[in-house]
Amino acid sequence: MAALQKEPIDLYFWPTPNGLKITVFLEEAGLPYRIIPVNIGKGDQFKPEFLAISPNNRMPAIVDPEGPDGKPISVFESGAILQYLGRKTGKFYPADERARVEVEQWLMWQMGGLGPMAGQANHFRLYAPEQVPYGIERYTKEVNRLYGVMNKRLADRDYLAGDVSIADFAAIGWARGWERQGQDITQFPNLKAWLDRMQARPATARGLAVTGDCQKTDLAKDKDAQKVLFGQTAR
Repeated sequence: MAALQKEPIDLYFWPTPNGLKITVFLEEAGLPYRIIPVNIGKGDQFKPEFLAISPNNRMPAIVDPEGPDGKPISVFESGAILQYLGRKTGKFYPADERARVEVEQWLMWQMGGLGPMAGQANHFRLYAPEQVPYGIERYTKEVNRLYGVMNKRLADRDYLAGDVSIADFAAIGWARGWERQGQDITQFPNLKAWLDRMQARPATARGLAVTGDCQKTDLAKDKDAQKVLFGQTAR
């Protein structure tokens, strides 16, 4: 069994689906953590001190003061953070190879599919400066397909990989945004039941409710934030 965490983990965070993956895990695992806001609409992700731990200028990232051999370690990329924390705690990421492969398949499915496609659907539907019908249709339909994959997977199980795992924590923040992605959740009854099941977990609900004193703005109306988020490629 992993030793108890004494010092809080620093979580560089903004309340987006990717950021909330980590707060859900931390709440579910009972790990102490400290929120360090990264205001992505103001450009905090480009500050040198943040780039030192997250060179892709994306949050979330963590600094664990009690890393391997007791030395601090920083980790960026939400999927890698979930895997690290799962190994560290021995929770929600099984050690058995067959069970671990099950989890990793669905974690990578989220990282490479559900998250990016849902993000693009959200962008073209809500934030694009002009309507691009092809983009809206392309990504809305792809999210619909991915929801169908998830719905079929959940037909005979409560969670994506059997027991609740980091794969579920990775997917929940994205899937609960179905309406913004142009989806009708009633078409996916198994997915809807999973959403209800996940959000009924007290620790998951706490993790999804974390704001970390982050003052979010209405991105659809905040043109300055849009320039930072959607117009900046490097700095």
